[in-house]
Amino acid sequence: MTETPNPNLVDADSLTGEMHPIRRVVVALGSNLGERLSSLQGAVDALADTPDFFVTGVSPVYETAPVDSPDGSGPYLNAVVLADTTLPAARLMERALAIEDAYERERSHVRNAPRTLDVDLIVVGDRRSNEDFLRLPHPRAHERAFVLQPWHDLEPDAVFPERGPIADLLMAADSTGVKKRDDLTLEVE
Repeated sequence: MTETPNPNLVDADSLTGEMHPIRRVVVALGSNLGERLSSLQGAVDALADTPDFFVTGVSPVYETAPVDSPDGSGPYLNAVVLADTTLPAARLMERALAIEDAYERERSHVRNAPRTLDVDLIVVGDRRSNEDFLRLPHPRAHERAFVLQPWHDLEPDAVFPERGPIADLLMAADSTGVKKRDDLTLEVE
């Protein structure tokens, strides 16, 4: 397990001298359309290729039943990526949306519609946001086993901001339909 960096530590831009705090980031990935594993791997690769974004861990892959999705929605593959970054939360959100767009994610007015790729920012350090564009920490992740279980695999003693230890949240969450897929793996290259 990697340790969350001290939020008082900063990275200084060598050209401008501008200081940037290093933050721990938790990103949840999901896909239930098309080549699901390939989409997740592509998201991991794109995140790892992001400047000033340092992937420190990738969880096992889980197959999960869709939650609050339209009838006929197929099962998801889900995983969590941990990283350290100096990027602002808004720029991370822009990057997440760009990665989804690269995998032809179609946005629909139907809530939780099937998707080729979902890249959700769960936690960005101690950053809080309640804007339409960016909600941090993620408003429903603390009750979703398909986020909590893979995160717990990477950091069993992690704490969800304002909600408590993820181990406790996971015990309280409905884990029905969440199955670890030992035959599927994601790699950081």
